[in-house]
Amino acid sequence: MATRRRAVTGLPNLPSALKTKLYKTGQTRGASVDEIYQNRVLRCNTVLVPYAYRHECLGKNQQYESGFIVLLSPDQYFGMADPIAQLAKDGLALGTNAVVFYQTRDEWNRYPRNAEWTVPTSRKAPLGGQFVARVPATTSGERGAKINLGFTTTEQQGLGIRVYEYANSQSIDLCRMQLEAFFWLCEDAETVAQVAGMTAEAVALRKRHSLDGCRGTGFLDIPRLKTMHILDEVEHTTCPLCLGRLTGQGFLDLMTQAEGRATVDMTVTEIGLFHMQELRMGVLNHRPYNLAWGHHHCNVVIKDSGIPETLAWMVQVIDRNIAAGRISQPLPQTTAVPTAT
Repeated sequence: MATRRRAVTGLPNLPSALKTKLYKTGQTRGASVDEIYQNRVLRCNTVLVPYAYRHECLGKNQQYESGFIVLLSPDQYFGMADPIAQLAKDGLALGTNAVVFYQTRDEWNRYPRNAEWTVPTSRKAPLGGQFVARVPATTSGERGAKINLGFTTTEQQGLGIRVYEYANSQSIDLCRMQLEAFFWLCEDAETVAQVAGMTAEAVALRKRHSLDGCRGTGFLDIPRLKTMHILDEVEHTTCPLCLGRLTGQGFLDLMTQAEGRATVDMTVTEIGLFHMQELRMGVLNHRPYNLAWGHHHCNVVIKDSGIPETLAWMVQVIDRNIAAGRISQPLPQTTAVPTAT
């Protein structure tokens, strides 16, 4: 992989909304205070690895900049005849790089904590504690109160990030570089950037620097990007699922909201980050040539299924609706943009 780029002094700034959008591609998804995960932090932070996936995620070629923490369920830990010895076989030790994670009321009641156990005080080895808990409240009185223990303060919220969202610092920078180039390859990108406050000269300089930088580091392979349906036949940026051409304005415009269901804090734009191969355990898929921009609606449809699986499902949906007489061939054309709900 190419070396990490150095910041270029004197380079014109992008419109603030686009700059923020690019920055956020290097962050993890959101997490509530009742989850064990950190909320919207860099993808190079400490990763949380479920014990069942330790071999896939902690292989000899898997390196994590800020380290890892293995999460064991109480069933897994207390079900071991000799947990210290069994964990040691995988290079693990409770309180050093592994903790017991309580998630249900039944686990909390059935598996009392050892008297010397405490909650962690560090995200790096040694952790300084052996267990964490995120047990939801129940309706059974005081004994059903919510139990959140370990990394619950405002200053230290969440123990780590989902392991499949991880990317090292270099990959984060290279992905942002490539994603900015994809913006400039939208057919109206220059006009949109000027309307957003950039001068024509600044647009020309920034676009040239972006595209030349990608070419120079091997991250603007046009034939490859066409084959992946990130670019269309005339080298404009497209949505990888629906293959509709993307607009630069879509990066800045908020989604249209359904009438009567609008919210004042709406922040979802029409175009968002799109993973060509979905994020999954044991594979680091936040990397160049696996990221694109796509319609928000298409991202909602695809979820974590992957493009081939989603397309196969869509074909089945269409075929069933044709067979039921709801639609006919050829299908009616529409240019309507789905609204946010």
